[in-house]
Amino acid sequence: MRELTRAEEEIMQVLWKIKKGFVKEILEHFDEPKPAYNTVSTIVRILQDKGFVTHKAYGRTHEYYPVVSKNDYSKTHLSTFVNDYFSNSFEKMVSFFAKEKSISVKEMEEIMKIMEGEVKKQKNK
Repeated sequence: MRELTRAEEEIMQVLWKIKKGFVKEILEHFDEPKPAYNTVSTIVRILQDKGFVTHKAYGRTHEYYPVVSKNDYSKTHLSTFVNDYFSNSFEKMVSFFAKEKSISVKEMEEIMKIMEGEVKKQKNK
């Protein structure tokens, strides 16, 4: 799965949230100053070319919707991030954030509970 640019990801975040929409509806979810209609339209077509979005045509108007789920994209790119920056070790990643004080003890405990649950799921498969 290809990585999204920042602009593409902003559009995808909107589409994941609203499930489907016309360019005009996508624009409504941006703060001021809103991007130009043509800019959003171009980015949506790029996303379609990359296989992230498809559309339903109503004459010359298109309603767009995601074909890649947010969860699938997140999993793929989190794995790539952990591999590229933390030698494929979630332990090293959590340790890094703990050392940088960008994660609290409570958050660390929640992460550990989630990870323990995932380990149990993997063992039960």
